[in-house]
Amino acid sequence: MTAPGTGQDFDTVILTGGSAARMGGADKPALAVGDTPMLVSVAQAATSAGTSRLILVGPARPGAVDDGLVALAHGRSGWLAMVQEEPAGSGPVAGLRRGLAEATARWLVLLAADLPFVTAAHLTAMLTAGRLIAQDRAADPVAGFSNGVVAVDASGHPQWLISCWRAVSLRAALTRYDGGSLRGLFTPLRPALIRLEATGILAPWLDCDTPADLAAAQHAWQRALRKAEADS
Repeated sequence: MTAPGTGQDFDTVILTGGSAARMGGADKPALAVGDTPMLVSVAQAATSAGTSRLILVGPARPGAVDDGLVALAHGRSGWLAMVQEEPAGSGPVAGLRRGLAEATARWLVLLAADLPFVTAAHLTAMLTAGRLIAQDRAADPVAGFSNGVVAVDASGHPQWLISCWRAVSLRAALTRYDGGSLRGLFTPLRPALIRLEATGILAPWLDCDTPADLAAAQHAWQRALRKAEADS
């Protein structure tokens, strides 16, 4: 079977809020790995993958983050939406609910804002897997059907904030769910799990919740940069 092309039939929601208590209250999405704030890096991955729309849920971030996002949106009227869950800081399910209200595409990619090594190729792999599942279901209505695809880390644990979903399934699930856990929301949707390929030592599931995580990401980025320079 030929994999369906990714096209531009997906929107991307990036959750950018949270208290970052484990990061000492620092503004995590604005912290840089290499020369790029993590939120801008994640937005660049979605842009390069061909997202129809980029939807950021969380507070405004003047400065380098805003400048980077404006550059990505240049010449694309209405392509970038910046919204806030209500009440602010009420958690990822509320953030997803608010972001989904802005989405119009058939598929939705959901990402955290602190994933410095996620790339367009990773998002394309998830979307391709999701569409193949949908294609198989159309050919065989009796077959089991997964409503989305979730990345797993090196230990096989689902990373809910690296995932893609049929938007119609998410909307239906949110009408039935009043909890605050992404796991509680997503598990009944029976998502398929996918192991995304790491680029050398740069693992797409590596998020930065603590100063130690950030230091490890910086170290990995520097090692990868030195290797690229040595190979060139």
